[in-house]
Amino acid sequence: MKKPLARKILEKHILSGRWEPDTEIGIRIDQTLTQDATGTLAYLEFEALGIDQVKTELSVSYVDHNLLQTDFKNADDHRFLQTVAEKYGICFSPPGNGVSHQVHMERFGIPGKTLLGSDSHTSTGGGLGMIAIGSGGLDVALAMAGEPFYLQVPKIFGVRLIGMFSPWVSGKDVILEMLRRHSVKGGLGKIIEYFGPGVKHLAATDRATIANMGAELGATTTIFPSDERVKEFMVRQGRGSQWIHLDADEDAHYDEVDEIDLTKLEPLIACPTSPDNIKKVSEVEGIPVQQVIIGSSVNSSFRDLMIVCEAIEGKRAHPQVSLEINPGSRQVLENVIREGGALALTHAGARIHQSGCLGCIGMGQAPSTGTVSLRTFPRNFPGRSGTENDQVYLCSPETAIAAAIFGKITDPRKLGDYPDIVEPEKFMFNEELIIKPLPPAETKKVNVIRGPNIVPFPKLEPLPAEYSGEILLKVGDNITTDHILSGGNDVLPLRSNIPAISEHVYERVDKTFYKRCTEKGGGIIIGSENYGQGSSREHAALAPRYLGVQIKIAKSFARIHRSNLINFGIVPLLFSDPSDYEKLKLGDRLRFPDLRKQIEAGKDEVTAECNGREIKLKLRVTDRERKCILEGGYLNLVKKEV
Repeated sequence: MKKPLARKILEKHILSGRWEPDTEIGIRIDQTLTQDATGTLAYLEFEALGIDQVKTELSVSYVDHNLLQTDFKNADDHRFLQTVAEKYGICFSPPGNGVSHQVHMERFGIPGKTLLGSDSHTSTGGGLGMIAIGSGGLDVALAMAGEPFYLQVPKIFGVRLIGMFSPWVSGKDVILEMLRRHSVKGGLGKIIEYFGPGVKHLAATDRATIANMGAELGATTTIFPSDERVKEFMVRQGRGSQWIHLDADEDAHYDEVDEIDLTKLEPLIACPTSPDNIKKVSEVEGIPVQQVIIGSSVNSSFRDLMIVCEAIEGKRAHPQVSLEINPGSRQVLENVIREGGALALTHAGARIHQSGCLGCIGMGQAPSTGTVSLRTFPRNFPGRSGTENDQVYLCSPETAIAAAIFGKITDPRKLGDYPDIVEPEKFMFNEELIIKPLPPAETKKVNVIRGPNIVPFPKLEPLPAEYSGEILLKVGDNITTDHILSGGNDVLPLRSNIPAISEHVYERVDKTFYKRCTEKGGGIIIGSENYGQGSSREHAALAPRYLGVQIKIAKSFARIHRSNLINFGIVPLLFSDPSDYEKLKLGDRLRFPDLRKQIEAGKDEVTAECNGREIKLKLRVTDRERKCILEGGYLNLVKKEV
């Protein structure tokens, strides 16, 4: 059978299992990345394994989320991360050097390699022809220790691109069109693979934008072929020797196929409060805008920012608009400066921030009350900006700069001639800014520095023989990890302190949850469809587990969150009868009299008792995942086996 590119790369990396639908494979991971919001816990987990050095080809620790340093916590985490990197043979990208995805693409991404990252937008690497997957930090820690990464054999969803962009249309509009067609659940269990004659018209950074936001489709990852456009990018980065040509077989078989005519696309925008609430920009023109932010983890490349610089040259931002620029990396900023773009931005009144995630994770840049913010970010979940009842729209840099100039949502095609951006033959970059690993003999002398906010990984007990708990919370569809455990300046600095961060679990949904959960010693959470979508933050699983939550029941789970639940010994159960979701009420008590015995016996269904009746619930796990649950988590299992 003629194979898609994703399958060809994955099959070369399979260490266990084989390519059969609905089965689990374990793959070799070539590279890993972490960012500081998830990396602190990932490295605490790695330390708990007792491994002397990472066993991957390359591992990189990035500091790009917790940059504000409003007190000692962020700075302490940064010192911890740097000394851990020195101790275990990991590259370290310091604060201000850039967003992990942009920097990794510039300096480290290689076509055909596998990349596992403790950030859901690790899929950005698919723009270079990598299998780049976001996961929880524990999966990354185990990959650094040489363990396989396990996943269900995905379906390959092929998207054929034809035609070429009209002026003022770009890669962001492709992924917004995909979200319009397929929703935030459309990619569950799938890898999105783009192919066809239209691909050659997309620059590598446009592909990275599309791959980044494939996470919003719920996809396992996204991949593009490695062709001449990828080669152009890598040559400009001084890494042309690492490029190889990779493509799907001609007439490759895809499990599902869609087609997008790039010529027919027009500027699109995601309206509040979901990335799939898509409208044509022309349909929502005229809405007043008070904030425009361009950059962060997506649409923060040289080309993206230079489009903005050219569009606003000789103009100024509307007086009612705060125009803010978050360069994806220091390299991007340096090259924009060299080309004179920074002068156009500052003269127009733009605020140029340090290279990092910032407002995308709710670390600063919160919009004012009751106002509209246009952002080139990947997510607009409610309250994620740091402002309650926010009105955040997602769009391309082209649409964003049009709004900044006119003070209202405006079709960017009204800006006139589309700028012709010529990228440098070779980008300026400072290789020395990324701290490379020490020689192995030197690492033994390194002392890992731990501030008072660095708390050891909590001890998790094995699954008990039976479990009984009250339903503490019942929520609806598309609950995100931001709902479960938010980002922002109050919570994000506590990522290395599970006891402290657990006090904030579900506070966005129910401010009484922590008090009720601790009083009752844990309980049960009920969810509906796509429970746990969004960020890879494993804290959204570990913190509830720390509070005693050991069972979650839903109609369906998002991929990464489901894995994180299993990794920390929480049983992810599915309703056998969807009507039971309606029947179960807050405060009902569920009893699982033979929970451990049923799971040990390999049962695919477990039984609960509630109000004198029996409820059947499905347990869809592999043998390995079953062992994880029984041992109280993946870390316990690995330590036991080792």
